[in-house]
Amino acid sequence: MPDTRPNLLLIMTDQQRGDCLGCAGHPVLETPYLDQLASEGTRFACAYSAVPSCLPARASLLTGMDQWHTGILGMGKGQGTIPSNFAHTLPGELARAGYHTQAIGKNHFHPQRALNGYHNCILDESGRTDSPGFVSDYRRWFEEHKDGPYGYRDHAIDWNSWMGRPSHLPEHLHPTHWTAQQAIDWLDRRDPEKPFFLKVSFARPHSPYDPPRWYFDQYANRRMPDPFMGDWMESATGGAASPAATGGASVNAWRSRRSDAEVQRARAAYYGSITFIDHQIGRLLNEMRRQHGAALANTLIIFLSDHGDMLGDHHLWRKTYAYEGSARVPLIVRPPAGWSDAPRGQVHRQVVELRDVMPTFLEAAGVQAPQTLDGCSLLPLTRGQKVDDWRPWLHGEHVACYSHEQAMHYLTDGVSKYIWFPYLGRQQLFDLTDDPGETRDLAASPGAGAGASPAHADRLALWRQHLIDTLAQRGSGDLLDHGQLRRLDPHELWTSPHYRQPPRTTS
Repeated sequence: MPDTRPNLLLIMTDQQRGDCLGCAGHPVLETPYLDQLASEGTRFACAYSAVPSCLPARASLLTGMDQWHTGILGMGKGQGTIPSNFAHTLPGELARAGYHTQAIGKNHFHPQRALNGYHNCILDESGRTDSPGFVSDYRRWFEEHKDGPYGYRDHAIDWNSWMGRPSHLPEHLHPTHWTAQQAIDWLDRRDPEKPFFLKVSFARPHSPYDPPRWYFDQYANRRMPDPFMGDWMESATGGAASPAATGGASVNAWRSRRSDAEVQRARAAYYGSITFIDHQIGRLLNEMRRQHGAALANTLIIFLSDHGDMLGDHHLWRKTYAYEGSARVPLIVRPPAGWSDAPRGQVHRQVVELRDVMPTFLEAAGVQAPQTLDGCSLLPLTRGQKVDDWRPWLHGEHVACYSHEQAMHYLTDGVSKYIWFPYLGRQQLFDLTDDPGETRDLAASPGAGAGASPAHADRLALWRQHLIDTLAQRGSGDLLDHGQLRRLDPHELWTSPHYRQPPRTTS
């Protein structure tokens, strides 16, 4: 008998902000194909990346575990790779259950050719060459198909730069186009007797901000939204709460006050990259509809990103921050056409996270979830069911990466956000309903314990206690002192006992 379980398609971008969808009300950005997906399913308006940088976010996506249990709390010292020795992974569980599993694009695994449960991986790892002798499949393909003596990065913009410009490559040689094409080609090669799990992972809009010329020009002559600027920046004494304190002349600066022209150009290129991805997603879905219509009709699609990008908000760039630009991500779930019990065009505000993808796909496939999962299936929410015991808030964090100043813990329920900077002994509180750009710090505290206005003191104390209780429950004693948040010395590190450093490789 034919296997009628749904196909599973995970479409993923790298470093796309949660507000960067047309259907989310963005004033400039156009994402027609993603908007269509949202109209056919559910958009989660309060989706977050608990540890908003590539490695920890992708580890939680792969395993369905929170960061304390993956052990990867950031991309700082001692957090350098995603190990390949997890007992349970999303592709691994699905492969054991009879699914044909394939990854295309960025994985960020270690070693880079590790499968982690996939039957096969076709890789675009951007510039990473962490494994000896590694050459990405995209890079090898590009060298074989280019029509002149040029490189794929001759535009000179680095992998973490705030600079933006159109790509020098024709569209069909750009990695975004290549990723979609590889997915289209794979659908013709898959095992037709098995349901499939396909992850299509685009390496953009992560910098370099380098869309093809047509997509850059779509935004270059329009006024981009100005960055959010907090009233807390200039009055702060330094560190992550005062990004204006350092000029940051480096083209890869994580904290830098750039000119209006530079910010506008970066945003035009970033938005152009997203629209280019959107059109490639549309190309993939159109080809599925044309060539594999029955398979597409029986496919559960999830779209999301691993984390966001500050894009100059508060003079910050890149990721690793608790602020909305960095921590909030887009997340859309589009059920198969035949699921009549799933309302279409919903927008939910429950706080969801990347760890929820694995239990969602496993439930759809009828696969028993391993006990290691920390995430929750999104399917009841997409079916419009009331879930009384959904998480009341999310705890996120990031160890020091660019600087000890930017290390943080945060809590949010989608309405409020509390942030603690352990090396600065500072806290912040924002009302996301009235102030989605986090421009007004309701804590306004120069020290660790007090300073909020009387109108917000109780709210601040409640969220601070939530963080204390969370850290105590998980056993993070190094972050507490007699039941209170402790300011850390810059040389101290907090780590999870579950982190498993992968073995070193030598050339």
